[in-house]
Amino acid sequence: MKLLRLGLPSLSALILSVAVTAAIPAQADTISWATWSSVTSGNPGSATGTIAPGITVTYSGQTDALLIGYPSWTPSTSYTSSVIGNAPPADGNAVKLEGGSSITETITFSSALTNPVLAIWSLGQSNDPTAFDFAASEPFTVVAGGPSTEYNGGSITQSGDNVIGIEGNGVIQFNGTFTTITFTTPDFENYYAFTVGADSSTSPVPEPGALSLVGLGLAALPFARRSLSRLRAS
Repeated sequence: MKLLRLGLPSLSALILSVAVTAAIPAQADTISWATWSSVTSGNPGSATGTIAPGITVTYSGQTDALLIGYPSWTPSTSYTSSVIGNAPPADGNAVKLEGGSSITETITFSSALTNPVLAIWSLGQSNDPTAFDFAASEPFTVVAGGPSTEYNGGSITQSGDNVIGIEGNGVIQFNGTFTTITFTTPDFENYYAFTVGADSSTSPVPEPGALSLVGLGLAALPFARRSLSRLRAS
């Protein structure tokens, strides 16, 4: 009987520990950046890649090429911060844009992603500010920025729903869960590029059933306590 008395509190503590641990969100740190593999030039054109095994990303909008093995996404300090742990790799390629179009451009993920990130390179020039215009339903934060190795410059900046660059580089993080991200690039500038990614520890979004395990663990605690009380009374 003494063994049972020791076992039930341990079981109760274990269930509570699992429930609490499951409720703690993972810190966004290591990013799985897209590897872009194909492009169809045009206005609109398209590009396709993968972010992680089983997660496809497609882009539809103005483009004329993929940048292969370019840019370098260095120095890494321009694309990393306390939120972003690693810069995009050059061998992941990038989607080349020139802007100057009124069409809506769309990035689509095959699975919903929480807090996806967009890395931007060489947006605008010293005498030619250029912007990504996002919808109000796509809130974001600039989480990294600085010069590029290729053209120097500085950080991208945020103005309302827009990201603005004067030879700007950096990373923005969208706040929420997304299957699509839409924007326009109304200003022509030759040229700039982007890639996308997501926190490798949280993508894709977990199935709702995973959260039910936490509820089951919490629901089991009263029964464990009741059984323990009965054993002590006996």
